Amino acid sequence: MRGPGDILLVSCYEPGHQPAGVATAVAFLRRAGFAPTCLDLAVEPLDDRARARLNAARLVALSVPMHTALTLGLRVAERVRRENPRAHLCFFGLYAVLNRALLMECADTVLPPDCDETLVALAAALETGSPLPSGPAPAPRRLPVIAPARDALPPLDRYARLAVGDERRVAGHVETTRGCKHLCRHCPIPPVYGGRFFAVPVEAVLADAGLQVAAGARHIDFGDPDFLNGPTHALRVARAFHAAHPEVTFSFTAKVEHILEHRALFPEFGALGAVFVVSAFESLSEEVLAALAKGHHAADLPEAIAIVREAGISIRPTFVPFTPWTTLEDYLALCRFIRDQRLENEVDPVQLSIRLLIPPGSLLLGLPELASRLGPLDAPALTYRWSHDDPRLEQLEAAVAALVEDATRGDAPAAQTFARIHALAATAAGANDAPRDLAPAASLGPAPPHLTEPWFCCAAPTRRQLGAV
Repeated sequence: MRGPGDILLVSCYEPGHQPAGVATAVAFLRRAGFAPTCLDLAVEPLDDRARARLNAARLVALSVPMHTALTLGLRVAERVRRENPRAHLCFFGLYAVLNRALLMECADTVLPPDCDETLVALAAALETGSPLPSGPAPAPRRLPVIAPARDALPPLDRYARLAVGDERRVAGHVETTRGCKHLCRHCPIPPVYGGRFFAVPVEAVLADAGLQVAAGARHIDFGDPDFLNGPTHALRVARAFHAAHPEVTFSFTAKVEHILEHRALFPEFGALGAVFVVSAFESLSEEVLAALAKGHHAADLPEAIAIVREAGISIRPTFVPFTPWTTLEDYLALCRFIRDQRLENEVDPVQLSIRLLIPPGSLLLGLPELASRLGPLDAPALTYRWSHDDPRLEQLEAAVAALVEDATRGDAPAAQTFARIHALAATAAGANDAPRDLAPAASLGPAPPHLTEPWFCCAAPTRRQLGAV
């Protein structure tokens, strides 16, 4: 188990960045004397060389922090079972816990996120023939801080970059906390972390970010579920990072309610180098927002936009536009809101195609009003089935998804793609949105800074991603 290649950690997809969870697992295993290797199928082909590595490994551990990663990981697992049946197959990460019952049909071990010490114990048990770790998965807890072994992964320039006009800057990714203190019902984090979060020491964040800057990063995405879960901690991180690397920009994610509550912090974030903020707006429907337990109202959104923009920072909203409660009028209202708020260049088109996923363990399953709309578990799709009451929404959803995927392949400007989506919605609703209003406004100017890989955590994989594995 201690030879190079005996332990292979596989990442299938994280939203365009180096998989820090895999790099951390490598660091823990190395500290225990193992020599793990990594395969990141988001940027490395599943070619003959990669298949040879899968077939030679004695322990294959698949990192599945999100829905897309698990969907692709199951395909890799099938290959491992077929071609290397003697290997011990392990899934680890957020979506491993949620789908444990399904995964135990094909896997030997299923582990939660932050399982590095358990992964080391698993490797040691396989080496000595000792009993394997058993019992319920340990609850997330504060772990020893070990710098991720990023040298085991492909270089940063293979991943998403920060687009600034025609320039493409190498981007890094660091998390300053783990977990989240909120309980949004559609999010996969609350069923696992239960409203808890753990701060990573500032010096550890700076050390990891500094290594990435030394490797060429000119932008760091603080990829916490919510950077402002601990606002004082976030401000300390931002100040220390700017002091160490004043020429490097950063971005982060924050809930609408946190933007409103901590509005006084945003001018300083802008001065320290923040160029954009991702925020989960999700919907303009009060019914949908209540069902998702988002903690904000539609009327809060213009204020959040103004707070961020007045600090000189771009805001990049995310949405879940297709839900069991969505009406065609809701979708058209969302398109009009994006137009009215001049967000055409700040909303990634994929955000307008996302369908609500309801995985096993989701807090949504406890909603009485969802019971009549919920179908059986679609195991291959890793979600419970549901359908719209209005068949026009099913047709619109399919049309938008196809349009977005074609536009992504053609690298079409976001505002242009949005105009086409708006036109689809207006036609479906029989609305009078005038054609002249659907043309991208020239006054929008160039797209603000953004990562070249759109941010989304709960969407089905694209045909391109499925084809890669």
